[in-house]
Amino acid sequence: MMTQTTAAVIWFAGLVGWCIIRYPFERRAKKVGVRRSLFDHRESALLALAVIGLFVIPAIYVLTGSPRTFDRPFIPAFAWLGIMPMIAALWLFRRSHADLGRNWSISLQVRDQHVLVKSGVYRLIRHPMYSSFFLLGVAQLLLLANWFAGLAGMIGAGILYACRVGREEQMMLESFGDEYRSYMARTRRIIPWII
Repeated sequence: MMTQTTAAVIWFAGLVGWCIIRYPFERRAKKVGVRRSLFDHRESALLALAVIGLFVIPAIYVLTGSPRTFDRPFIPAFAWLGIMPMIAALWLFRRSHADLGRNWSISLQVRDQHVLVKSGVYRLIRHPMYSSFFLLGVAQLLLLANWFAGLAGMIGAGILYACRVGREEQMMLESFGDEYRSYMARTRRIIPWII
C-alpha cells in the first residue's frame, strides 16, 4: 500500500542511492589531475542551487512537513508512478559516471589525458547527468505531495542546466574542436532524438 510516509521513504532511498553512486567516483576524481577548470563562484552557486532544490528543500519537507501551505492531495497512483523516474534517474546517473570513468568531475573541468567519451549513454545524449537530475526532479514531484518541495527539484535542475550547459559545451569545443562539433551534430543534449 502506498502512503505519504512510504513515498517519502522511497524519495529518501533515492537520495541515499544517489550518494552511494557518487561517492566512489568522487574519491577517484581527486586522484586525477586537472588540465583546465572553470570552477568559480558562479559554478559553486549553481551547484548549491541544484542541491538545495533536489535535496535540502524536499528533505526539510519530509522531516518537518513544512511548508504546509503548498500541500496538495496525496495521490497514491502518482507516488507509484514516481518510482519509475527515480529508478531511471539512478540508473542513468550511475551509467553516466561509469561511462565517463576517469574523465568525470563534479565541476566544469578537463582532466589530464582527458578523452571525449562518445560511447555508452553518451552515444545518444551529451549530458546524461542533467537528464538524471531532471528525472530525479520528476520523481520528487510525483512522490512528495507538496508543490513547493515537489517542484524545487525541477527548478534547481533547470537553473543548473540553463546556466551551465552552454559554458560546458564551449569548454568541450575549445578542448576537442571538430571532434566535439561532429559529436554535437549527431547527438542531442538531454533526451535522445529530441532535445
